Amino acid sequence: MGNWWHTNIAEPGKLPLLLALAAFVLTFAVTRTITRMIRAGKGPFRNITPGGIHIHHVVPGVVLTVVGGFGAVAVGRHGVAAGVFAVIFGVGAGLVLDEFALILHLDDVYWTEEGRQSVEVVVLTASLVLLVLAGFSPLGVDDVTDEEQQGRLSVITSYVINFCFVLIALFKGKTRMAVLGTLVPFVALIGAIRLARPTSMWAKRFYRNRHRARSKAVLRAYHHDVRWAGPRRKFQDLIGGAPDRAPLPPARKP
Repeated sequence: MGNWWHTNIAEPGKLPLLLALAAFVLTFAVTRTITRMIRAGKGPFRNITPGGIHIHHVVPGVVLTVVGGFGAVAVGRHGVAAGVFAVIFGVGAGLVLDEFALILHLDDVYWTEEGRQSVEVVVLTASLVLLVLAGFSPLGVDDVTDEEQQGRLSVITSYVINFCFVLIALFKGKTRMAVLGTLVPFVALIGAIRLARPTSMWAKRFYRNRHRARSKAVLRAYHHDVRWAGPRRKFQDLIGGAPDRAPLPPARKP
């Protein structure tokens, strides 16, 4: 275990990244726990509203992210200072991405359906960092052999090919597969080969006159959404809490 730790974490300088990931996940978990307690009116926690202004936790999150990011760049990947700034950055990133939906919509959508986007981004971010810790490199350059690494052309070719897979998957409306595909090219390849989602730029451009392909894409997207919508909602509710239900419209008087 000690040899594995030294070879895979300490020597490559991945300890700050591991600390940042741990601080990121722990901060998100603690923040969601506190906000759910505030929402339920339990515990000693309350919203911070000095002068009647609700201070969202994204505000201190931005400050911590800036301090931790610049500090990490300044001190490098080794030493105690690198670990401290990594933790500061991870805490800040956890606070910021917990309110990603608020930044995206410029509205307090924390407990709405749109607020689920924050949970998705947090899970996706943690997954990507875990892949990097596991040794995956952007666009699959880690798959290049030692002989190929000596040739600049081979490395550039690998970048270009894998990046094309990522772009095609993105244009086909498969955002998650495109993002994961930057680290695992096989995922991007699957997204690039399969049919595009009917609302994607790819479908609008290439399926315009191909009615059969468009109908098949609509049917496949429908079955996919029906199959995974329930489990995805339960997973998001488990992590981030269920959003507020929209109020029912008033009944019409006879």
